[in-house]
Amino acid sequence: MESRIFLSFPHLGGTEMNWIEEAFKGSWVVPLGPNVDEFEKRLSRYLEAPDVVAVSAGTAAIHMAMVMLGVGPGDEVICQSFTFAASANPVTYQGAKPVFVDSEPDTWNMDPEALEEAIIERHRTIGRYPKAIVPVHLYGMPARMDEILEIASRYGIPVIEDAAEALGSEYKGKKCGTLGKYGALSFNGNKIITTSGGGAVICPDSEAAKRVLFYVTQARENRPYYYHEHIGFNYRMSNISAGIGCGQMDVLAEHVERRRAIHRLYSEAFKGSDRITVHENPTDDFNSNFWLTTVLIDDADPEQLRQAMNSRNIETRWLWRPMHMQPVYADAPYYGGNTAESLFSRGLCLPSGSNLTDSDIERVVTTLKSVLK
Repeated sequence: MESRIFLSFPHLGGTEMNWIEEAFKGSWVVPLGPNVDEFEKRLSRYLEAPDVVAVSAGTAAIHMAMVMLGVGPGDEVICQSFTFAASANPVTYQGAKPVFVDSEPDTWNMDPEALEEAIIERHRTIGRYPKAIVPVHLYGMPARMDEILEIASRYGIPVIEDAAEALGSEYKGKKCGTLGKYGALSFNGNKIITTSGGGAVICPDSEAAKRVLFYVTQARENRPYYYHEHIGFNYRMSNISAGIGCGQMDVLAEHVERRRAIHRLYSEAFKGSDRITVHENPTDDFNSNFWLTTVLIDDADPEQLRQAMNSRNIETRWLWRPMHMQPVYADAPYYGGNTAESLFSRGLCLPSGSNLTDSDIERVVTTLKSVLK
């Protein structure tokens, strides 16, 4: 049997071990140290963002943004329904309630019209506006941030960008994650770059970053003994993980460009297909990193396709099942139409890892076309 083609496998650049060895030599095998500081500096320069705090996971990054905005019991937070659970779960960590909105068909991200409908209706229902808005740059595709930010500003609601899948993506020339009040990144093993796990909070200023750092290191007050006035969290990234991240920053630009090149290969291969539609940038305002190339397929069952591809040693994946369709959020309010449900029922994620060769992509294309016949 031919070798396995994975959806998005970790892709190391070769210098990661140098950073890790330095950490061991200096006994910096702790959740702080020079690698963490350097990783944050490199991220900040790349994003052209003033302050970035490295944390243990992308979920932790979103959670910390919620904490910083004072989300608490009785509050509501508007979330994109078409996303991974980590976008919404931190709302419940804070004792608040998520309110889900549908996607719009071009970006597959938060529908501005459904967003405003939800804001107005929630104010009418509970007498106050939601505490925050969480759009997602799904699969690396930027959301319609101008419209979302304008609506958010009109009602005085801060925006948390879930850019977990969008490191390197740009909206109107600005890096995703830097447009809202706070941004969140993920460095899970399948992302553009990895720290084996980990994430980062993109902060609006140095004071906010200092406060985030305070909370992610257990909210310990500045005293010679352990003293706590606030609930803190053990969310700081380790110096070893940050060393991997420093090495990965050396190849970040290459990884982003390779993902975009893979997407172009898929787009060309499926051009003119009467059943397969590749998800593209809607206009020149959008510049996705194409973390995963995603397609919509007519007259096909995604699960049957996934199993057929898997039997040929190629990993594919359903699109995200919308949050309002998840049993755990069955009672959460939902606004919009059925765009997210329709996408879920027709879509598939294709292998997109930056370590895949052109021959690998050709095999995926040939196999998918064969399966569909």
